[in-house]
Parts: sequence; structure tokens; C-alpha cells
Amino acid sequence: MTFKITLMGGDGIGPEVVAQAVKVLDVLRTRHGLEVETQDALVGGAAYDAYGDPYPAQTQALARDCDAILFGAIGGPQYDDLPRDKRPESGLLAMRADLGLYANLRPAILFEELASASSLKPDIVAGLDILIVRELTGGIYFGKPRGIEERNGIKTGFNTLVYGEDEIRRIAKTAFEAAQRRNGRLCSVDKANVLDVSQLWRDTVNAMAADYPDVEVSHMYVDNASMQLVRDPKQFDVIVTGNLFGDILSDLAAMLTGSIGMLPSASLGEGGHGMYEPVHGSAPDIAGQDKANPLATILSLAMLLRHSLNRGDLAELVESAVAKVLAQGLRTGDIAAGGDVVGTAAMGDAVAAAIA
Repeated sequence: MTFKITLMGGDGIGPEVVAQAVKVLDVLRTRHGLEVETQDALVGGAAYDAYGDPYPAQTQALARDCDAILFGAIGGPQYDDLPRDKRPESGLLAMRADLGLYANLRPAILFEELASASSLKPDIVAGLDILIVRELTGGIYFGKPRGIEERNGIKTGFNTLVYGEDEIRRIAKTAFEAAQRRNGRLCSVDKANVLDVSQLWRDTVNAMAADYPDVEVSHMYVDNASMQLVRDPKQFDVIVTGNLFGDILSDLAAMLTGSIGMLPSASLGEGGHGMYEPVHGSAPDIAGQDKANPLATILSLAMLLRHSLNRGDLAELVESAVAKVLAQGLRTGDIAAGGDVVGTAAMGDAVAAAIA
């Protein structure tokens, strides 16, 4: 069977880091028998520049007609003054909704060689391995009504935080099953002391717990969870939370690992679609300078192999190659604390060579 992958480099450093993952993909294809073909599509600012739409019909067709998407990053200051529906970020939200990508898996794993690069003491983060499961197509990012209007002569902005029980059960099921495959501990993060929607979230998770007797369930308010991630991050195994809280907590967890440039993610849907992307943004200040860290994108490719192509063996090969180049002392600037500082392309070459 030949798999089809749609490549979406996007904006800023996105095309650069995706290009390094393609080097790894080429080695897997030529040396390890992976049967895969790729197709390119524009999204975000690049798509707006070409078509006047951050998620144009051409990209929609390619996104739907593939086994998985490997995505880079979107956005840039040149798009900040566009109408909201034309901004690059709107293209990403539209694609998530279009493909039903409701479950965002964000592992925060600290490679032993990078313990000194974390902003926390090495003994606090050594051996860190957390999975954050973020609901991705609901909550305040999608809720309606929303907008900016004048009320009693005062310009007022408003958004709606809303979750249906079906949405909560769907993402909680993903998190419970992930906990079963890991260490059997699930922490649900909400703000049930203030928000009615969070109370429904907590009640729904508690009701489902009986179906997963092998999973230890706990609850934590989001403000406390933020503090605990910094104080004692290894107390967590799997965290499940809503769209807004997950957006914030996953970036916080990223810095525990030394750099946001090290964190991959997977966005999965019921129809079998999967989009894989690094957690970092488009970093326009270093775009085109061969300074970006491609390891998060390469590790996102590993998640793609595992979740969409069912090739866990090749995923482990990629992850081992990343560990190998780090053990050799190779570092991009964001994780450099000693070692040999290399550029984006050289790091991609090194991982590809370690696999070959």
C-alpha cells in the first residue's frame, strides 16, 4: 500500500523545518521500504498571498485526499491587519474544523542530553514524559456568538465558551485510552469553581471513569495545574483539558523540555485524518537564516508514522536517530548549552544520516 502525505510548509520557518523532515522521509523510503508519495499545498499566509484565502479550495481538496498532513507553521506580522477571516490563523482553524481534528496530542518528553537546557533544575525535569491531550475543535475558539460591537456607546468584544457533553466524552475517551497505554494516570484540568462549562466537563469525566477502572483519575484547576507543572512536572502522566487551557499548558510544558523547538504534536480526527506539526510558531525573525530547530518537525513525522501509517517500528527509528544526534553533541541555537551548534539543514542531514 502506498500512503499519501500532504506537505504544508506554511509561513516563516515552516517550509525550512518541513524540508528537513522530508529528508528523513526520503531515507525511510529509499532505505527502509516505506511506500509513500507526497504532495504540496499552501496554507496560511502563503495561501493568502497566492489565492486570497488562508485555506483555499485547492488546499482543502489535497487535505481531504491524503492519509496524513505534515504541517510547518503559519503567520507573520505582515498579516496582522487583515480581516480576521483572512489571517493565517483562521486557515488553520478552518482546516481543523473541516477535517474534524478534535484531539490534539502533545507529548512533552525531555531527552536526557537536554536536561541542562531546561529552565528548571535538571533534577526536577530529568526523565520527564508527559502527554497533554487538548480538545481542538470546540471551546472558546469556535463558540458563537462572538465579535466586537458597540454596547451603550462602548466598543465591546465577546466570545462564547461552550462544550457539549458529546465533545467532552469524545476527547476524554482519547485521554483515558492514552493513559491505559502509559502509566494509568489521568489528570483532567478545568476551572469548575468558576465556569459552568467546566463543571459539566468534570461531571462528564467522572461519569466515564467507571468504564476505565485501571486509570487513576484526578482533577485540577487550571491555575493550580500551571503552578504544578513548574513545581513538580513529573507528578503528571496524561493531562486532558479544553482548547484554551490546552493551548496555554502545552506551551508551558514545552519549556520544561529545554525548547519549544523540541515538541511535536498530532491532531487526530474520527475519520482517520491526522495532521502533524511542531508546537512552535513561524518565528519570522529567524526565517530563511538556517537557525530554526527542525527536531520538533522530525519528531512530528515520527508521530505521523505511528498514528496514521501504523509504522511504529519506523517511528522508533526516527526517535532513536534524534536521540543519537543529541548524544553526539549536535545542537541548534535554541538548545545550545555547549555542544556543536549547527544550522537547520545540518541538523536535518545528521538525523537522516543516523537513520541511514
